[in-house]
Amino acid sequence: MRSVKVSLGARSYDIKIAAGLLAGLGADCAALKLGQKCAVITNTTIAKLYGEEAVRSLRRAGFEPIIIAIPPGEKSKRLRYVGCCYEQLASHRIERKSFIVALGGGVPGDLAGFVAATYLRGIPFVQVPTSLLAQVDSSVGGKTGVNLAAGKNLVGAFYQPRLVLCDLDTFRTLPEREFRAGLAEVIKYGIIYDAALFARLERDMARILRRDAASLAHIVARSCEIKADVVSQDETEGGLRAILNFGHTIGHAIEAITAYGRYLHGEAISIGQVAAAHLSAELLGLPARDVERIRALFVAAGLPVSIELSSTQRTKLLAAMTLDKKVSGGEIKFVLAERIGKVVWGQRVPTAAVHRALDAVASSRTEN
Repeated sequence: MRSVKVSLGARSYDIKIAAGLLAGLGADCAALKLGQKCAVITNTTIAKLYGEEAVRSLRRAGFEPIIIAIPPGEKSKRLRYVGCCYEQLASHRIERKSFIVALGGGVPGDLAGFVAATYLRGIPFVQVPTSLLAQVDSSVGGKTGVNLAAGKNLVGAFYQPRLVLCDLDTFRTLPEREFRAGLAEVIKYGIIYDAALFARLERDMARILRRDAASLAHIVARSCEIKADVVSQDETEGGLRAILNFGHTIGHAIEAITAYGRYLHGEAISIGQVAAAHLSAELLGLPARDVERIRALFVAAGLPVSIELSSTQRTKLLAAMTLDKKVSGGEIKFVLAERIGKVVWGQRVPTAAVHRALDAVASSRTEN
């Protein structure tokens, strides 16, 4: 088993990475000395796959679990479902010493974390991510929240889990499209922090797509190490943590204008990262070879790298970007790359440059 620590003083916690961890969920929760009652918040798909095993493990350890299952998909990451969770927690008399288990991908994890942060002014929670994207990104670092119609993650809180269990066996049931979408965040870590990881992904992508166990264990662990390092230095995104948003400013806006239905998160930020690479070339001198390497790696992962938008859609995209939670003083700030493995945050980007980047990702469609 691999273990990564997120160092945040009294709120530090471990990320455990191995196959078969779900069976030990109850014992791990017992070691944290959490309250007897608990709720497993998941979606209906994951509940059928792993809900029974999670509940059985918790019961064996002496807990009294209930399951709260929301519909699958990004459209469930709304305040409406937060309210539904509150009502069920109250009806089952979940108390301050009780805890929540977030079981599933990014949507159940973000929603369950926000519910935990706000129910009874905060109760403990444990992350059990079952998708690649959730294991390498959304389950780590304490960002919780839900979407509004105006934009993604506009309501939320920084609230750290007590433990993260990354069971690599759950990848066996992960649909191919979702698996590939998770790779967008892994590639991001190479771009923003670790050129050696990026090169390894270029070398091993075929093996990773076959879901080779050793390759997956490495990329999950390395991704968690990078995010843990960044979060330990800047928990609430006052500076360095902003680098984790590479490609997300445009990517989140793409999700918003397509009503969170056309693209998975990883697919949208794949396009966003390629656009950000073009912006980086124009504004920071990112070498053309690096732009092509970035684009080619997303293509190798089977992810979209282009989008064609009408003038009306572009207007909506720019408007959605201004509602991004990272906007300060009405000004959109970007994360841009100087080279693969090194980025800078807080970059002002002229609107005309955004249009040129969108032109670049539109024209790349003919090259796919």
